[in-house]
Amino acid sequence: MFSERVKSIDISGIRKMFEGAGPNAINLGLGQPDFDTPEHIKKAAIEAINSGFTGYTANLGIPELRLALCGKFEQENNFTVAPDEVIVTSGASEALHLALAALIDRGDDVLIPDPGFVSYSALTKMAGGSVVGVPLGDKLTLEPEKVNECITPRTKVLIINSPSNPTGTVQTKKDIKGLAQIAEDTGITIISDEVYEHFIYEGEHVSPAQFTDNVITINAVSKTYAMTGWRIGYAAARKEYIEQMLKVHQYIQACACSIAQKAALAAIEGPQDCVRDMCASFKRRRDILLEGLRAMGIKCVKPQGAFYAFPQVVDENAPQKLIKNGVIVVPGASFGENGKGHIRLAYSTSEENLRKALGVMERVLI
Repeated sequence: MFSERVKSIDISGIRKMFEGAGPNAINLGLGQPDFDTPEHIKKAAIEAINSGFTGYTANLGIPELRLALCGKFEQENNFTVAPDEVIVTSGASEALHLALAALIDRGDDVLIPDPGFVSYSALTKMAGGSVVGVPLGDKLTLEPEKVNECITPRTKVLIINSPSNPTGTVQTKKDIKGLAQIAEDTGITIISDEVYEHFIYEGEHVSPAQFTDNVITINAVSKTYAMTGWRIGYAAARKEYIEQMLKVHQYIQACACSIAQKAALAAIEGPQDCVRDMCASFKRRRDILLEGLRAMGIKCVKPQGAFYAFPQVVDENAPQKLIKNGVIVVPGASFGENGKGHIRLAYSTSEENLRKALGVMERVLI
């Protein structure tokens, strides 16, 4: 009755953990900033509504937003694109879907980090491709040598995510350059998911598009500006990539929300102190979480960015035990075969909640 593509995927493991949780549960499962959208961004949306900017926009997105994004890529990411090489989407999730739908035929392989974000595997299968998990190294990052070992004539795409969901790790410039060289040598396309680029505590963010144009760079205002519900993402790539992605976008979405695009423009062009403040807060929370885990003797590779930690847990029933005691976490297995024996903790909640959650973890797991 139903398509094999849909039957081959499961409901997100992240969403599953909310079932059975009480109304007062501490949520370390959802990767969402607990900050409000900054006031100047909300005002831009209100102004758009009041001025009647409520109709369809150009399929690629409003020109002024695409132009602002070109400036952002040049200033922050050290690569240059033209406005017709940028597409505005309904969140980074749609951008990922468009990229894979435009690139993948049945029988093509997509290399994804294992563990890696849940959408990569599901969207690959929905596009008709085959998932090839690349085991992460000891530092929970993609290593060029391991990626090279996974390359075959069927390989079409490599997905990179730095800073990473679920591990919080940051790829080094050397490794990003090495991965870009693989794309150049083999002709495969890199899809670079950079939605956490502004939340880095050690190391630096490096876009592979600096080194090769075999890249579709995906980002969003969702995490950076606490705008998850506004659903504005974007992608930048060579025009030939964007032209094919646009075909899919036209038929499944037409255009991103006009009002939210105006808000995103205000976010990109406006003051960035709100981003720096959030980053500083997340770093304090990370340090609280790591200190608590260490005190319990729980091993965890130090997350250098994003707002996730991926500690090792011996008890495979740990997620269920924690949720029964009012702390929502996500099983590591939700992120791939090599995620087993871990849990993902999102520290995008208050310091008070983190300390309470650590108390529950000590009582339940130790």
